[in-house]
Order: sequence, then C-alpha cells, then structure tokens
Amino acid sequence: MILSMTGFAVQHRELGSVSLHIELRSVNSRFLDLSFRLGDDVRLAEPALREMLTARLNRGKVECRLYLQKNDAASVAEMSLNGALLQQLKAAQTQAQAVFPQAKALSVGELLRWPGMLADDSLAFDELMPVIREMAESAIDEFLASRQREGAKLAAIIGDRVEGMRALVERAKPQMPQLVAAYQSKLTERLREAVATLDEDRIRQEVALFAQRIDVDEELDRLRTHLDEVGRILKKGGISGKRLDFLMQELNREANTLASKSAATDVTAVAMEMKVLIEQMREQVQNIE
Repeated sequence: MILSMTGFAVQHRELGSVSLHIELRSVNSRFLDLSFRLGDDVRLAEPALREMLTARLNRGKVECRLYLQKNDAASVAEMSLNGALLQQLKAAQTQAQAVFPQAKALSVGELLRWPGMLADDSLAFDELMPVIREMAESAIDEFLASRQREGAKLAAIIGDRVEGMRALVERAKPQMPQLVAAYQSKLTERLREAVATLDEDRIRQEVALFAQRIDVDEELDRLRTHLDEVGRILKKGGISGKRLDFLMQELNREANTLASKSAATDVTAVAMEMKVLIEQMREQVQNIE
C-alpha cells in the first residue's frame, strides 16, 4: 500500500503506582528525521526506541514522546517509612552511643533524609524497559496503520487526477489534423489573393513545416507513458514518494512543451488544465513516504 508520512499513535500502560505514556507523530520530510522528548526516568530508552523506529520507518519527520507519570495513590506510599531500615539505624545508634555516650541522637530530619528511608514502590528502569519495548511495538503498529489509511486516501486523490489527465490527453489528440487542415486552407487563400498562380509545392512545404512545428504526438505519448507509470506505482505501493515526485516533474515538463507548441486556444487550455491537475497531484505526493 501507499504510505503517507503523516501519522499519529499513542499507547498508555498502568503499572501500579506509575503509568507509562508513549506518543508518535510525524509530518513529511525528505529523509527520516527522528526527535525524542523523553522524561528523565526513561531517558535511557532512547537508543532502543531509535533502533525500533529506524527498522520500520523510511521517511518523515517523526517525534517520539515517552514519559513516566506517578499516580495520585503513589504519594501515600512515598510518605511511609522504611521500617526495617529504621530498626537498623536504631540498633546502630545504640551501639555507637555505648562507645560514645556524648554522641547526639539522630534527628527526625536526618532520619527522613537517610537514603532509602522513605518507601518508594516505583519500578526500576530495568523493570520498565520490557514494558517500554512492548508499548513501542504497539505504538509503531498503530502508527503505520494510520499512515496506511492516510496513504489510501492520497492514492485515491492522485488516481482521480490521473484519470482527469488521461481525458485531457485524449481531448488534445484529435485537434491536430483539424489544425493542419485549417492552416492549409488559410494559407491557400492568402496565396491566391497574393499571386496569380498558386505554387502547390510551396503550399505543401509550408503545411508540412507547420504540421511538424505543432506536432505534439511525442508529448502526448510521453504523457500517457508517465500516467501509466504513476498508475502502476499507486497499485504496487511501497516506498514510492520520490519516484512519484520525479514523475510529477516529467508530467509538468511535457505539459509545458504542449503549451509552447500549441497552435489553438483549445489546446492551450488543455495544457493549462493539465498543469493544474499536476500541481494538485504534486501537493499530495509530497506527503507520500
């Protein structure tokens, strides 16, 4: 399928006293451009996340947000004391005062600031990492699915414009013989008015030169070929944005040539309509991976 470079996904996990939140979003870019906004508690996950994203994405400016949030109930747990550590400190203080009777007892402030005294049931990073990987995989799956849905819409829009271009090519083709015949008639009339004797050879030469000058069969054939290739790529899918962008340039080149060689306002109008459709397709192609 055709993939858009625009996508969004979010995953959330509750882990007791904390919750994990990961978010992916992207816009179009010529290359794969990754940026990370990670909370301090999960900053070490960046290399793994970068590897996972690089393995499955090819283009786009992608922003990955990951943060850990403590739940409201966690504040109660944070204020509870570590009973075992408190007893150990009490025993150590008793032993120390037996040797140094004049030593001051530990203050409440010192006890509360003692490392590990306040109970903390939050998970260590090593325990979080498997959950982060699982969340990231799910988020990337959801992210790619959103890109596929958007890509299908883009492919449909471009496909409609391709059919419009085909109709314009067929409109331009039948007018060439009519233009040559009209020019021959006009040239013959002018020469008849200007000279007494018509030079049939000269008329044929002038008409042949005119027909050669306004002949756009080659341009129309190339337009058909490029449109066929656009249709083939849309059907095949995959990474195709750069190829489609190149074809838009080629279509525009042929439309410009068609306009410059036009000998009738109708053909000029057809070329201008083509350029409008090409520009509409080009805008959509910029969002394709």
